[in-house]
This record gives sequence, C-alpha cells and structure tokens, in this order.
Amino acid sequence: MLLCIDCGNTNTVFSVWDGEKFIATFRTATEHTRTADQYFVWFSTLMDHEQLSVNVSECIISSTVPRVVFNLRVLCDRYFGTRPLVVGKPECLLPTESRVDDGTIVGPDRLVNTAGAYDRHGGDLIVVDFGTATTFDVVATDGAYVGGVIAPGVNLSLEALHQAAAALPHIDVTKPNVVIGTNTVTCMQSGVFWGYIGLVREVCDRIRTEYAASWNADMRVIGTGGLAPLFSSGDVLFDQIEDDLTMHGLTVIHKYNKDKNPT
Repeated sequence: MLLCIDCGNTNTVFSVWDGEKFIATFRTATEHTRTADQYFVWFSTLMDHEQLSVNVSECIISSTVPRVVFNLRVLCDRYFGTRPLVVGKPECLLPTESRVDDGTIVGPDRLVNTAGAYDRHGGDLIVVDFGTATTFDVVATDGAYVGGVIAPGVNLSLEALHQAAAALPHIDVTKPNVVIGTNTVTCMQSGVFWGYIGLVREVCDRIRTEYAASWNADMRVIGTGGLAPLFSSGDVLFDQIEDDLTMHGLTVIHKYNKDKNPT
C-alpha cells in the first residue's frame, strides 16, 4: 500500500491509499524536531486504534518545510523499507512540467494540487487552497502549473491582528449573521469572513480576465483546504470543493512515476 505524507507549515497529514481509496487519514502538528521514531509510534498507535493492519510498501512525500524531510525519509526507509518519492526533487517526475520564470522553485503543495485538480477536472482551472497561506494556482489546458497568487492565510491574518493589536482577542473563524458587527468579536468575524470572500472573488475575477486574454478560455474554480466549505457558504465562490485534493494529487504523481519507472 501507498503512504502519502503531506507536510504543511501548520499540519502534517498521513493517508494510506489501497489503490482505490484512502483507508485511513491522520493529522498532526508539524514539528521539525520530531524524529522518525516518534512519527512511527504516533502513526502505528493510531492505526492500531482504528484496528487497521496494512503493509506499507511505497511512500510519497510533499513538504513545504524542508527541515522535516530528512526524518520523514528515515521513517520510510527504517520502518517501511522503501525509498520515498519526494515531490520537488529531480527524481520525482511531474505529469506536466511547470511553466514559470527560470530559476523559480514552485512549492510542492502547489505542484500536487495542480496534478490532483487536472486529473479530476481537466485544465483551465484556478485552485484556491486555504492553508497557512491562501494560494491561487493556475492550471493550464494541458495540466501545467503556469503561475498564481499567494495571500496571507486566514488564521495567519487573525494571529497577526491579535499580536499587533493587544485589545483584539483570538476569535474563531465563522460566518457572521450580519455584516455590521455590534461588538469586537462580531466586528472581527465580519472583517475576516467577508474580507476573504472579497479577496477570493476579486483575485479569481482578475485571473480569469488575464487568462482569457492570453489563452482565450473560460476557467473553473476549485476550492480546497479546511476552510473552503465555510467561505463557499458566504457566496458562490467555487465550481467544486475537494477535501482531499492534495492527497489525490500525491497518488497521481506516484502513479505517473511508477508507470515511467516500473521497476
């Protein structure tokens, strides 16, 4: 079975793929000091709790935090007896190479989202991912990543607001009942919620206009990340919401590499 590992700036997700579906998904906080042994104890304990017994024989890793990759490699080698495929490394082939400025390093998460979205929806897409950063990935007709936009993430913005303004509390992200807040919390909730609705709509509209001028094609918008359903409830922002897009992209890239190198 295939173990897919997606390491983001905030959380790390492990999912086990049996060739047809994900049979287990576990999430933990990203900590660069966590050792391979600690990862294995955490993972195996949760697998035992779910009463799952699987033979992991292959692994693929996507990580936006370079410092954790070494220990994840050791985990795969020591406990699963396999050399992991690492997205972004030269030996990891992509179904379609990115078309960006020379010397630009595209984040592995964006490459994986592009592969997953193209596999499910074809090209001419905007993929909006609500993570530590809010990213907009432009997927061309042939499935290539051709650029995008990076904005501060929702929770990152809230944390910065709290730290910079001592009188403003930590709040939960939620859809407010009204736009005009009548206390500090509802004012902040309205600003964050409707502010990000406006951000997503405006950025997507401008991408569509620019893309149509260059490629003469309409675009669909795919939302992913934990907050995508919440923000979609405030407006019709997305043509489709995918809760497992990143993990699906990892399976797509792994299969592509396996087909190219069947040994």
